[in-house]
Amino acid sequence: MNVRSSGTQPIRVEQDVVLARQTARKLATECGMRLVDLTKMVTAVSELARNTVVYGGGGDMDWEIIDDFGRIGLRLVFRDEGPGIPDIKLALTDGWTSGGGLGLGLTGARRLVDEFELDTAPGEGTRITVTRWT
Repeated sequence: MNVRSSGTQPIRVEQDVVLARQTARKLATECGMRLVDLTKMVTAVSELARNTVVYGGGGDMDWEIIDDFGRIGLRLVFRDEGPGIPDIKLALTDGWTSGGGLGLGLTGARRLVDEFELDTAPGEGTRITVTRWT
């Protein structure tokens, strides 16, 4: 797998959520994503970026356009140094929300992407990696 391009988008305040969405839209377009796939990715970014600000106290969205033997994808990593997710099982339960978001929760974001990986521990922050392929 090759990385075609990469970068980082800071997500510190609510306005950065909008910038993260714009960045994801631009990158998904560069990847050649169909409108429906682009919309799913941007919707997942809305939820994950907002969680980074609200629950993680701010962080970063690292991005990569990747090429896996001709299959192009957009990989995003949302990382923060917040309190972490104390109950991963609950956080990944359909219909559960801590309130205030789009109501998608992590399970909704997970359904909108092709690959979803969650790495968190209380007191150690959270790292969520999502990938959508064209």
